[in-house]
Amino acid sequence: MRVTPQRMVEQSTGLTSRQQNILEQLNNCSDEISGQQIHRKLIDASYNIGLTTVYRHLRVLQQKGLVRCRNLPTGEALYSPVNRDHHHLTCVDCGQTLVLKSCPIKNIELPKAQTKDFELLFHTLEFFGLCKSCHQRQKVAKT
Repeated sequence: MRVTPQRMVEQSTGLTSRQQNILEQLNNCSDEISGQQIHRKLIDASYNIGLTTVYRHLRVLQQKGLVRCRNLPTGEALYSPVNRDHHHLTCVDCGQTLVLKSCPIKNIELPKAQTKDFELLFHTLEFFGLCKSCHQRQKVAKT
């Protein structure tokens, strides 16, 4: 059996070419991106891939600890590479999201007794509330 260059890359990284393409799209994006946006970028770059396949590979990349997923209050899922350790404040009314400048739990130590049989891949941290504008609007509406 002949080993193709593509197969050699898959064997060395453990990622298929489609997973590598998805990861590349995430790395090239400066912010989080939805599965639909990744799919559109791949189609625009002439990759023949279905939306369901994009989501399936995103799940595999998550399981490998390479991609994190953040779910918005609207139900939309946004993806980013795990090496981008961003955390957010999200308004539950308008959906506005602010990125925290640093990870407030970066140096936290988890209890060893609880994590001894668990391989930690990444973490997420989100805060939900009302932005100033929505809070003001709701305050006025109550009066």
